[in-house]
Amino acid sequence: MRITFLGTGSAMPVPGRAQTGLLLESDSDALLVDCGSGVLSRLAETDVGYEGISSVLLTHRHLDHVSDLMALLKARWLAGEEYLEIVGPEGTRELVEGLLDVHDYLQKRLTVELREIGPSSFDVAGFHVEGFEVHHSMYTLAYRFAHDESDGEFVFSGDTEPFDDLANFAEGASVLAHECAFPDDLDISNHTTPSALGRVLKGRDIDRVFLTHLYPHAARQTDELVAGVSRNFDGDVAVAEDGLRVEL
Repeated sequence: MRITFLGTGSAMPVPGRAQTGLLLESDSDALLVDCGSGVLSRLAETDVGYEGISSVLLTHRHLDHVSDLMALLKARWLAGEEYLEIVGPEGTRELVEGLLDVHDYLQKRLTVELREIGPSSFDVAGFHVEGFEVHHSMYTLAYRFAHDESDGEFVFSGDTEPFDDLANFAEGASVLAHECAFPDDLDISNHTTPSALGRVLKGRDIDRVFLTHLYPHAARQTDELVAGVSRNFDGDVAVAEDGLRVEL
């Protein structure tokens, strides 16, 4: 399995960081996870391209995770593609149907299949996925991805506060991509600070942790983010950058 960080920013963009988006690849399979602003352009820079994405999996419906969704649909139509599957938690159908009502000229340009999932196991685009509800201001799912027995497993936190049950969910993963939206000197809820993340990951069997979904406050302090997590977690920790590719 290969993970490409297409967007590692947040709802307050900073130079060099698009909003949230991840590309997962394995053999001939490809899956886009979240589709925030700027992700479509990042996707066009990959070998897969938007032509190669027939399935999108959403963690939740906040704008910085879905704002390029209609742009992706239109790009695929203009490229001659005929299908797009959009999978996500409860509310995904309402979101997409509402967007298509606004952008009515896109209706029936290609077949759009909508599927809502919960905190359970399901398959999408050749990947086996387990969903897990996290702590955010909107109903949001984290995901654990597996493809075949020769690969490790990958966990993406979505947007969340760090908490023990989510750390348990990520236990044993080869890679965890966890949001780290703000530095320690800000008192926040619904998101993650580095020291709080390090405390819940203490003693966990996770090979590598990549910090993502950085607001400007955090993007200016990347070394401090890594240090804050590493005070309690002794695995490898790094800040993800747009374009970073990770092999499992």
